[in-house]
Amino acid sequence: MTDASSTLWYFGYGSNMDPGTFLGRRNMQPLETRVARLDGWELRFDLPVGPGERAVANVAEVGDARVVGVAYRIEPREAARLDRTEGVHRGAYRRVGISLSTSEGLIEGFTYHSPRGVPGRKPSRRYMGLLLTGARHHGLPPEYVAWLRGFELAIDERDAQHELF
Repeated sequence: MTDASSTLWYFGYGSNMDPGTFLGRRNMQPLETRVARLDGWELRFDLPVGPGERAVANVAEVGDARVVGVAYRIEPREAARLDRTEGVHRGAYRRVGISLSTSEGLIEGFTYHSPRGVPGRKPSRRYMGLLLTGARHHGLPPEYVAWLRGFELAIDERDAQHELF
C-alpha cells in the first residue's frame, strides 16, 4: 500500500479527464480520484495544435474564475511520466503548484500551464468530446458540463482537407 505522504495530487482539466486518455493511452494508475475545483484560474483553449484554429486546454490565472476537473492521486514516478506525455521537457507545459477544493476539503497538488497560449484558438469537436466524456464519467456538476458544451468549436483542417477530395 502506498503512503499518502509519498504521493502527489494532479489536477486534470482537459483531455486527461477522459478515462480512455488518462487510464488508457497514458496508462496512468491513480490511487484515488476526486472531483475538484481550482479557484483563481480560467480554462482556455489556446494552446495551438496544427496550422488551423485548433487548440487544446490550458489554464491561466484570473482572479474570480474557476475550473472544475479531476484530482488524481498518483505516485511520483507516474507524475514524472505524465510530465513527459504533457511535453514539459519540450516547454509545451510547465508544472505549477495549486490548491484544490474538494468535497473532502482543500488539497495541495499540481497541474499544467503553458505560457505558449495563442488567443483566438478553439477546441476541435473530437477534443471537446474527450472533455465531455471525462466530465460526465467523473460526475462534474451539470452546469459545468453545459458550460463546456457552449464553447465554439474549431474547424478541423484535417477534416476539411478530406472533404475536398
